[in-house]
This record gives sequence, structure tokens and C-alpha cells, in this order.
Amino acid sequence: MTQLKIRPAVKSDMAAVHEMIAMLAVYERQPDAVTNKIEHLTNDGFGEHPKFSCLVAEFDKQIAGFALYYPTYSTWVGPCLYLEDLLVKEEYRGKGIGGMLFEEVLEIAKQKGVKRFSWQVLEWNEPAIKFYKKYNAVLDSEWVNCKIVL
Repeated sequence: MTQLKIRPAVKSDMAAVHEMIAMLAVYERQPDAVTNKIEHLTNDGFGEHPKFSCLVAEFDKQIAGFALYYPTYSTWVGPCLYLEDLLVKEEYRGKGIGGMLFEEVLEIAKQKGVKRFSWQVLEWNEPAIKFYKKYNAVLDSEWVNCKIVL
């Protein structure tokens, strides 16, 4: 019998999470963009002051996907939650795992009482856009993303 379980990530999951981050970078057409290391993920996620939280999806005891998120703050509305990445390995897609991960992070946002749950999606990523539209997500094309890489 197939078993699917969504659980908080532990330190020993960071190698698998790092592997999936690299997979996501390839999918997003930036295969050389990942400079983060497993050790950094471990320290940043499980140190004295964790910088993020992470869920993993286990399918038959194999890590099939992850969702990494962290708190943010809006001067307009107050506390928020930001979903940095959500990925389900290709061989596990179509089994509802992405929806379960997303809904678990959404539930965490509700439990924390945040005022906004947000994330980004590439404009060409039609499968993801279609997925998020099922949740009545607002896809805002008005704002321009800005960043400085240090």
C-alpha cells in the first residue's frame, strides 16, 4: 500500500532538499545559479535562529517533494508568510503531492494568523499558474521584481 506523508524537514533531509533545489534551478533555466550548500541549509534552517522552515513529502518512505517558507512582514498589513520554493520530483507528479504540500503551508499561514501568504511564479510556468489559480490566487503582473545579488 502506497503511503504519503507530509512532515517537517529534519537536518538529515537537507541533502535531498538541496538536490531538489538544483532540479528546480534546471527547470527554471538557471542550472548554475544555485550556490547554496547543504551545510548552509542545515545551519540556516536548524541553527539557534532558523531563517526558514521546510516541509518534505515522503512517498513510500522516499522524499518526493519539499516546500520551503519563512516569515516576512508588510508595513501595510503586518505579519506574512512567504513560500520560497515548492517542488515535487517529476516521477512523483500527478499524485496530489504538490497540492498537499501547498495546503499544509497555507494551513500553517492560517494558524500563525498571518495577513498575507505570497510566492512568485515564472510567467511561462503554465502548470504552476494553473495549479495556483485553483486556489483563487491573485496573479499580479503590476509589480516588477527587483534584487541585488551580493
